[in-house]
Amino acid sequence: MSLEHIVDTDVLVIGGGMAGCFAAIKAKERGVDVTLVDKGYVGKSGSSPWPHSYCVFNPEWGHKLDAWMDQINVGGEYLNNREWTEIVFKESYSRYQDLVSWGVEFLKDENGELIKTKPGPFPFPTSCEALLTEGGEGALKGKKTAMILRKQAIARGVKILDRIMVTDLLKQDGRVVGAIGIPLDNLDLYVFKAKATVISTGAAGFRPYGWPIYNLTGDGMAMAYRAGVEMLGTEFLDTHSTRADYPAYGLYLGRRGNKGETRRLINAESKKLTIYPKGPYTLKSYSLNIEFEAHAGQAPLIWKMDAALAKQLGEDREINIVGGSPGGMSIHTTEGIWPINTKCASSLPGLYAAGDSCGTMLVGAVYSGVGFAYAGASVTGTRAGLGAVEHALQAKKPIIDEEKLKILKASMRAPLKRKGGFTPRWVTQVLQNIMFPYYILFIKHGKRMEAALTLVEFLRDHLIPKMYAKDPHELRLAHETKNMVLNAEMKLRSSLFRTESRGCHYREDYPRRDDPAWLAWVKLKEENGRMKLWKDPIPKEWWPDLSKPYKEKYLVKFPGE
Repeated sequence: MSLEHIVDTDVLVIGGGMAGCFAAIKAKERGVDVTLVDKGYVGKSGSSPWPHSYCVFNPEWGHKLDAWMDQINVGGEYLNNREWTEIVFKESYSRYQDLVSWGVEFLKDENGELIKTKPGPFPFPTSCEALLTEGGEGALKGKKTAMILRKQAIARGVKILDRIMVTDLLKQDGRVVGAIGIPLDNLDLYVFKAKATVISTGAAGFRPYGWPIYNLTGDGMAMAYRAGVEMLGTEFLDTHSTRADYPAYGLYLGRRGNKGETRRLINAESKKLTIYPKGPYTLKSYSLNIEFEAHAGQAPLIWKMDAALAKQLGEDREINIVGGSPGGMSIHTTEGIWPINTKCASSLPGLYAAGDSCGTMLVGAVYSGVGFAYAGASVTGTRAGLGAVEHALQAKKPIIDEEKLKILKASMRAPLKRKGGFTPRWVTQVLQNIMFPYYILFIKHGKRMEAALTLVEFLRDHLIPKMYAKDPHELRLAHETKNMVLNAEMKLRSSLFRTESRGCHYREDYPRRDDPAWLAWVKLKEENGRMKLWKDPIPKEWWPDLSKPYKEKYLVKFPGE
């Protein structure tokens, strides 16, 4: 027999990674009731167990704000939201101090000094530094840090609910008043009544192979879109390389032992590829070099290591690699819910966003450094939590329309009522077959994306409504598949809408940046049952000097230019 659980709270936080934990902790410190819910286990799900570095700006360490800003302005190809870039830089040290006070350890050298690392060498000037911990691979000791955040939330009295998937937001009188969700192991139902809600469910992918962040299926973005919230930035993608035979195992192979000629990347013709070039198009910060080589017929690509490094890592000296492992996961801090103010509020009253769910455009069109994702998560998590508290203290007790709730419940459980149709696993596989090939989201072309969009629309209209589920596990998969299909549509439509190349968005049919026409962000929202897209120009004072030659403004050349 299924039960219905009603959870009343002041602030509801959906998603328990670094951003969600910061939001919950900071909100609870203001004395309100806070509930943190995650479809996995807070401290073990999402991106937070897999950090590489944490960016900390501190003038006392010799950091210059102008130099740091220049790195992101130029490296992000002038599409970063400079207000948010500066906010994250200036507040990163305070959030670092929070982490240290909670017991997070950062790596120090033999003299007890913090070890700082810089990215590069890149064609653009680099100044930003990040902190690492032991090995330089799990920058915050990954899972240990995530569990520390969980313990800090519990210690303050945050109510944590694990293994509950929130499927939809609840709206009343034009504002968000909570959410509805399902547990992963039974047929119960959860109704959350909240004065303010924070979405921090991470970026959107398609259950990629060879990538440990498997549960980021764009749930928060899908919920927000269906509620009518303004979204941002879904055309810019993150493309990590991974090994072909045991992809998840070798995830960070390319990040270790990076000294001199200890490793080389060669193509099928044994031609050495420059990993951090100053020349044409194969710039690792754009992470398209592997896709470009494959597109030219030069796959497979092989990492070659010297004997010492191979022995150190316990690996073969030659390893085949592939690109595009996240299958469309966004660049951290780009896509997501558009924050209408610096309190991380969305365009819908009562709803806030944090971390990779918050489209701050902190880094712009490409991830041009190290450690920005976790700094951004802690800063936006803090601001979203405090903003949610401010709203909750002024809001009335949520009132939920029972008729609307009844309709939503029926829709949520619909796959359980069907005896036949399509399984969510099969629909997901079909979606992956459409979206995973490098020539759809990485080496883009209008005709190929139009073809993919036609198929995604078919999934949306004909397969998604006919999915069936035999148990709670399959019901969760059905909702994730529905969300992934919606996110695929957002990525394809945004990529078609931006008729130029910039950063990680490369189009063969438009292989050049188009200034000033596309010194703008692409926004979208649901309107009258359709996906509406529009261009939001960035402030002119953020534009590059248009009188400069193209090659001085953009130091990386795309194929076809």
